[in-house]
Amino acid sequence: MAIKVEGCSGSKYSFEGPYSGTDSLSDNSGVYLIVCKNGSEYDPIDVGESATVKTRVENHNRAECWKKNCKTTLMIAVYYTPNKQQAGRMEVEQDIRCKYNFPCGTK
Repeated sequence: MAIKVEGCSGSKYSFEGPYSGTDSLSDNSGVYLIVCKNGSEYDPIDVGESATVKTRVENHNRAECWKKNCKTTLMIAVYYTPNKQQAGRMEVEQDIRCKYNFPCGTK
């Protein structure tokens, strides 16, 4: 399955997952989307980027915010970016962040 997300630029990103835990994640570079599963819907609550997605999500300083803002099932989707450095990942993150009113993280 995949979650499709559109940024402010109109670019569309296809995120793998969502996964209910980090076991299915790779420690590769990418942009991660934290979502809350509500029935058949996935409500995005945060987005971020990292060179090591799995490690970052497992040790994230906003994990408590995620839990606080999701009363059902917290899940993770990822858009791997093997050919992007940090600036490129941040561009994708900011493109998505500007389109949504995430309860966790800042614009």
